[in-house]
Amino acid sequence: MSNKLLLPNQYKIVGWCLLVPSLIAGIVLSVLGYEYDGIKFNTFAIFNGALFEEDFFFTVFKTDMTNTIIGSLFIIGGLLVGFSREKKEDEFIANIRLSSLLWAVFVNYILLLFSFMFVYGTAFFNVMIYNMFTVLIIFIGRFNYLLYKASKSAESDEK
Repeated sequence: MSNKLLLPNQYKIVGWCLLVPSLIAGIVLSVLGYEYDGIKFNTFAIFNGALFEEDFFFTVFKTDMTNTIIGSLFIIGGLLVGFSREKKEDEFIANIRLSSLLWAVFVNYILLLFSFMFVYGTAFFNVMIYNMFTVLIIFIGRFNYLLYKASKSAESDEK
């Protein structure tokens, strides 16, 4: 993985500040059933289609933007956390990063395949919504776990 594509290390702090609150807010909204009418305003849409309604292209309409804002903050935070350099970025860290990313994509698609085979109806729609975020969650979790494990191993080797 090319280090040229990674963001500076300082972005990781900003990422965590966006990721954690948006994750908590997303879980709360999920538990509440996405029924929060908090942030409504006019917004531009390339396509606006609804069940049993006419489809519109390139239109402005009033809608609840809570889910959009929380989802966007989660994605931005996850990208900043996942793709910011470590303080000491070397080939070992790059290898951990690449293997974690490959592992996350592989596990994500195994979960998605399982869902295709065993989840139906509106529950599958929820699975697809969560699937937008699982690659980032799995990647960040696996990468940080392997970094933690490597640092513990290095500490025990020093003793």
